[in-house]
Amino acid sequence: MKNKITLKELAKLLNVSVSTVSKALHDSPEISPKTVERVKELAKLHKYRPNPVAVNLKSSKSGTIGVIIPNIENTFFASVLSGIEARAQKAGLQVITYISNESLDREKQISEMLTSGFVDGVLIAFSEETQRSKEFEHLFNLVDYDIPVVLYDRTNLDLAVDKIGIDDENSFEDATRMLQARGIKKIGIATSIHHLGVGKLRITGYRNALKSKEDFFIANSSKPDTLREKTKKLLVEDKVEAILCSDFDSTMLVYRMAYENNIKIPEDLKVIGFINKEVARFLTPSISYVEQFPEQIGWEAVELLVDRIENKNDRKPPINKTIHTKLIHMESTDF
Repeated sequence: MKNKITLKELAKLLNVSVSTVSKALHDSPEISPKTVERVKELAKLHKYRPNPVAVNLKSSKSGTIGVIIPNIENTFFASVLSGIEARAQKAGLQVITYISNESLDREKQISEMLTSGFVDGVLIAFSEETQRSKEFEHLFNLVDYDIPVVLYDRTNLDLAVDKIGIDDENSFEDATRMLQARGIKKIGIATSIHHLGVGKLRITGYRNALKSKEDFFIANSSKPDTLREKTKKLLVEDKVEAILCSDFDSTMLVYRMAYENNIKIPEDLKVIGFINKEVARFLTPSISYVEQFPEQIGWEAVELLVDRIENKNDRKPPINKTIHTKLIHMESTDF
């Protein structure tokens, strides 16, 4: 028989967290007697009954972790997943992978499923739509259900969980300063992810290295046609000497626009991209890129999660781990 009310709905009515309701129903000493009484009275009024399947699952480890990936077409996330699978296998864990396809609604559906207790912990890179809308309640709900959570790559959220990502800001600040040290003065940036946290950090790093506001040249849009127009302006009208590309799409577009406008790389234009190394070395000329070590991110994300699962009662502060990037020079930055 279906419950007349869920734990989550009880929490909403009482204006407390799901974990508070759960602890109150189990007479936890962490919860005040007054709150326990309020919770139990409301639960009785609505004839609340705990889901026996969820209770059974939550009381023991399933040996399974859930992974939410925003975009499997992005080779970066495919490589992260490879690292996750390798470390999980070493730990004897099974991995259930979900793809949100950058959709907030899909991410909400997945998160709701994961609260049922059939995974021991969750690794999440939240979707583009989630970041745009700033709707994060479903992620906070996972934590309220006492499910260990680790955010990877996309970590710009004030959520008290472990996080792991790269030094996005420093990566482009260092790249810009390297070009300046080699005598390049007019440096631009192209990006289709300017609205995402990682994209903003890369722009900030580039801007930090500039000597004046007049040196700032940017082509930014998530719409391909608009990004194409802006990139052409950077190359043809502004005549930048070098360009930093913050993502795969902008990198490929810069190469195409340089070819269409008879701009030679690296003679007329130096290019640095955020791109997979397997792709970078097969382009002509090969492209210098920021190595993000995605497999390491996946591996260490699982290590953080396993530690939380095995020490669930240890309330140590969240860990924010940074993987340092490395600029790999190929033919596109030959001097």
